[in-house]
Amino acid sequence: LCFAVSGGNICTTRGVNSCKQCLAVSPLCAWCSAEVRAGSSPRCDLRTNLLQNGCGQDYIEFPTSTVTILEDRPLSNKGSGSSTTTQMSPQKIQLNLRPDDSQIFRVQVRQVEDYPVDIYYLMDLSNSMKDDLRNIQNLGTKLASEMRKLTSNLRIGFGAFVDKPISPYMYISPPQAITNPCYEIGETCLPMFGYKHVLSLTDEVTRFNEEVRKQSVSRNRDAPEGGFDAIIQATVCNEKIGWRNDASHLLVFTTDAKTHIALDGRLAGIVQPNDAQCHIDKDNFYSASTTLDYPSLGLMTEKLSQKNINLIFAVTDTVVGLYQNYSELIPGTTVGTLSRDSSNVLQLIVDSYGKIRSKVELEVRDLPEELSLAFNATCLNDEVIPGLKSCMGLKIGDTVSFSIEAKVRGCPRERQKSFTIKPVGFKDSLTVVVNFNCDCSCESQAEANSSSCSRGNGTLECGVCRCNPGRLGSHCECSEEEYNPSQQDNCSPQPGQPLCSQRGECICRQCVCHSSDFGKVTGKYCECDDFSCVRFKGQMCSGHGQCNCGDCLCDSDWTGDYCNCTTRTDTCMSSNGLVCSGHGSCVCGKCDCTQPGSYGDTCEKCPTCPDACTIKKDCVECKKFERGVLMEQQSCSRMCRDEIETVQELGDRGKDAVNCTYKDEDDCVVRFQYYEDSSGKSILYVIEEPDCPKGPDILVVLLSVTGAILLIGLAALLIWKLLITIHDRREFARFEEEKARAKWDTGHNPLYKEATSTFTNITYRGNM
Repeated sequence: LCFAVSGGNICTTRGVNSCKQCLAVSPLCAWCSAEVRAGSSPRCDLRTNLLQNGCGQDYIEFPTSTVTILEDRPLSNKGSGSSTTTQMSPQKIQLNLRPDDSQIFRVQVRQVEDYPVDIYYLMDLSNSMKDDLRNIQNLGTKLASEMRKLTSNLRIGFGAFVDKPISPYMYISPPQAITNPCYEIGETCLPMFGYKHVLSLTDEVTRFNEEVRKQSVSRNRDAPEGGFDAIIQATVCNEKIGWRNDASHLLVFTTDAKTHIALDGRLAGIVQPNDAQCHIDKDNFYSASTTLDYPSLGLMTEKLSQKNINLIFAVTDTVVGLYQNYSELIPGTTVGTLSRDSSNVLQLIVDSYGKIRSKVELEVRDLPEELSLAFNATCLNDEVIPGLKSCMGLKIGDTVSFSIEAKVRGCPRERQKSFTIKPVGFKDSLTVVVNFNCDCSCESQAEANSSSCSRGNGTLECGVCRCNPGRLGSHCECSEEEYNPSQQDNCSPQPGQPLCSQRGECICRQCVCHSSDFGKVTGKYCECDDFSCVRFKGQMCSGHGQCNCGDCLCDSDWTGDYCNCTTRTDTCMSSNGLVCSGHGSCVCGKCDCTQPGSYGDTCEKCPTCPDACTIKKDCVECKKFERGVLMEQQSCSRMCRDEIETVQELGDRGKDAVNCTYKDEDDCVVRFQYYEDSSGKSILYVIEEPDCPKGPDILVVLLSVTGAILLIGLAALLIWKLLITIHDRREFARFEEEKARAKWDTGHNPLYKEATSTFTNITYRGNM
């Protein structure tokens, strides 16, 4: 906040002339209230500068912002059996804030074990819910049996609704239809009613079953029901319903149809808005059903929050989308899909209660407009998540904390205000008392008509004269009528520059700034104003800051030249608890999807992104085996909110479980199962030991090689012997063949030669 401007600092350059104005410039500025000072040093300056310039410590006005804890009971560990249960700490604090300053305080919240539970079952008894009524006749016993696993202190109640008993919502023709709306379909049913309270909250679960068996359905004319009338009455009629202070409050709303909302009553000529007051008569019927309009969502949200009631919409699949939209507007609300005959309502209630208990979300009530709050959440693994005021995936007994920065803008007329911070659905809350330190203590010692102010022409206040009307000057020595052009030299920052920035008149050597229809002109030379800052979408500083001498001073949770960029990240949180689903970054409160193929408000849609197995593989690597990319990037705890459980075998956990397999860096096969339970918590079941390929056995290898060599040698010998045998047999066969072809006389020795030789004379012709 302290920076150099033309050789000075922000305290000395704003041209302030009073202690109150000085404190409003910056939390770093201090004021010297000494009447006599050495030299011409400024009265509004940094505290250290004032001390160096000779202002005594007793004359320095420098209020500081502080946080004081007024009430701080320790958090409880268990709900039932203790006199008081504390789930939030501290319970009361006091903030002392000077203008534009901020203070940070911390709160802790714990979901204690065995906390009492009140469940009020609110059922649609129109004709289409006839089968459902039969199926819940033993719900009390079954619900008590299941909830005993979560709490030892359970109470349940019952109420029913149809719609406003007035045309056009009810049948009025033929006349018999008024007392028997089912007359036209040949059946008998109860006359139509808006809402009736049947059973107050009780721990006698058999009474719940008995009262449900006594009920019968009715019939209305149009499709939507009057369920919101019933919700508001069940919420505000505390004495009738019996809500306990130290208990979790669950209001289970079951229907198979849409519901009327505010202003729908005009169809029947009902124009009086719902007053959110209890109107249950002595017969336990809603007596103002035909005179008050249906409640609005805002009114329901306000009353549900005041009574710490968590609403559970148990609706059929045809309307679940509508009630999902409603739940986004009503904090602390969950939605479950009800089967056609309500056969799954027991599991739905248990699952919804698990979801409620797995989340802690802070809400703020009655926040003064001069204050802004910025939240940082520390949920699991001691990881700080900026801009978030909720934690999900918690287990009963977990403790989470939030750091909250409160910053004040300006000074309200009422110097003390208070507001409340509480977890949604909890009775516990933190009361914050804020004291706005906008005034200087020296103001109480002001001397009216002081002789120091030109013989009584002003009031000496905090060391300076506050002149009477018509008087000017540091000691009120001048009159506005006494105008002298020679006094103008002191009214421009540098010679040759316009006097008083052309936005004021120079009187008695000081600038008197003109008034403006746009705002306030201030400064020693009328150089500052509160209306010349940049605008965004037609609003000064985007409506998220204050204009101070041409600069936007942004609120604590906004930044940028236009104050149009929020630093909060809760709008970027996806349902899996990751910022932008892990597929992007949060920029100015909106997700910038950087993962190719990802889109959606929180980058939750990504057809081309890796599947669940691929994504969770890195989490298994870092959380189970402490290795991998996420471990190297030190982002394991931030990216992986999953709970790791080591198992021997992967069980069958239904359609919500995904079995995965991958090979790690050691070529071992790792098998795990990704499962998300009813509370939205992600669990990774990992086989304890990876299936790794075994290394070679040296003895087996040696024996195998030796055996192979012997076999190859033996085979070679056998082949050689076979070839030799074949060759010999071929030669013998050829010999036998040649022997058989020989044709000589066996009686004549062809080798014998006679002893005589016979010669023939070729010239002898004989008798020729």
